[in-house]
Amino acid sequence: MPAARPPSSSPDLPGHGGDALRPLAERMRPRTLDEMVGQRRLLADGSALRRALTAGRVHSMILWGPPGCGKTTLALLLARHAQAHFEAISAVLAGLPQVREVLARAQARFDAGERTLLFVDEVHRFNKAQQDAFLPHIERGTIVFVGATTENPSFELNSALLSRCRVHVLEAVAAEDIRAALERALADDERGLGGLGLAVAADALAQIALAADGDVRRALTLLEIAADIAVGEGGRIDTATLQQVLADRTRRFDKRGDAFYDQISALHKCVRSSNPDAALYWLARMLDGGADPAYLARRLTRMAVEDIGLADPRALQMAIDAWEAYDRLGAPEGELALAQLTLYLASTAKSNAAYTAWKAARADVQAHGKPAGAAASSQRPDRPDAGAGSRPRLSVRPRRGGRNRARPDRVPGRAGRTGVLRPDRPRHRRQAQGEARRPARGARAGACGKHRQVLIAAPGWCGNPAPRAQPCTTLQTAAKKSRPQPGSRRITLGE
Repeated sequence: MPAARPPSSSPDLPGHGGDALRPLAERMRPRTLDEMVGQRRLLADGSALRRALTAGRVHSMILWGPPGCGKTTLALLLARHAQAHFEAISAVLAGLPQVREVLARAQARFDAGERTLLFVDEVHRFNKAQQDAFLPHIERGTIVFVGATTENPSFELNSALLSRCRVHVLEAVAAEDIRAALERALADDERGLGGLGLAVAADALAQIALAADGDVRRALTLLEIAADIAVGEGGRIDTATLQQVLADRTRRFDKRGDAFYDQISALHKCVRSSNPDAALYWLARMLDGGADPAYLARRLTRMAVEDIGLADPRALQMAIDAWEAYDRLGAPEGELALAQLTLYLASTAKSNAAYTAWKAARADVQAHGKPAGAAASSQRPDRPDAGAGSRPRLSVRPRRGGRNRARPDRVPGRAGRTGVLRPDRPRHRRQAQGEARRPARGARAGACGKHRQVLIAAPGWCGNPAPRAQPCTTLQTAAKKSRPQPGSRRITLGE
């Protein structure tokens, strides 16, 4: 294989000068594929990517994985094996003008017969216009595009960009591999801490590897901090030193990233598989990471309905009670209610019969249910005016007698419908006046002191045609003093 060309320096990836000022994680960056820890599935001997790198045939790709798993290091190694000029930009700092400048330099090299590997860190932070700027250059082969992201590419990247790149998934590094990287850093005299003569306790490296939570960069940073403390305390890294270093450590958690959904999925699967210990761990892990307790209460309630179901109907009531208890108590006392609910859901019997039956019923309705347009044809065939979009016609003719006697401000229509009399229409106004002069059975007559006109209405109510009239005390007093003779059709009251 031809001699590999060293990658060029860039503002985002420091060069080879000033090693004393660079952090340990940057100094210990692997220089060959054999020095990389973890990623055995992706970089194992005989794998597709390993064979492509060995042959120098590098394709455009997206590297998706958690922080500290080796995405940037793998991009540097790709440039070495492809004998390409290395250009690196960060989507956090660069904009579309900087992208165009880099692409212009890559085009000039391409015209001169040289390849350019463009590494874009945090590519998911580019918007659609910025991502589309790479498409023609990737398609023509002007650049070998390598993008690194910690988010799901299917959600964050354009489909046009994904169609031109292959997505490689990098996994979090195991604790054993992280410990191997720490031991290498302690033994390296050129780039690591071998020249300090540090003495490390037997279990110190294991504790740092576990605290790193799959992040090699974090593990090397913790080791460098512990070494700085140990230099002034006799050069020994022991339990007391690690207590100072790991006192305020944080676990990997992202409220809107893949880690969040991975952990809630783990909690759900542990409840479903009746593993109370693991379910309680993931509940504590999410609360420790800052997850919204109301969200966890809602998901636990869903588990009670979906996974427990008819096997234990009390689970739903317990879920609602735990939710309400947290709302009343708050943290940290209310977290105990969520913990008790989690243990109960994971320990009780499971049944998804109702959930399965409901899904089958909905699928049957969608497949064989009546279409939405059939509702218009289900109206009465004897109604000529019942067409789609037609309004029912109201009749202004009052019904005489009976309980359907119209109020002065309402008009009964066909089939029991009622309509409001509009005083701006002459026919409605005459109809309202006629109703006011025509007493109903059991009605009383009186004069309203406010309106000063003859009113016929139900006892205690003003018969003024104004809609929704309020009780009239004047009418009530007049009704007590004067009773109209039965059968009278017209009454005139004096002033």
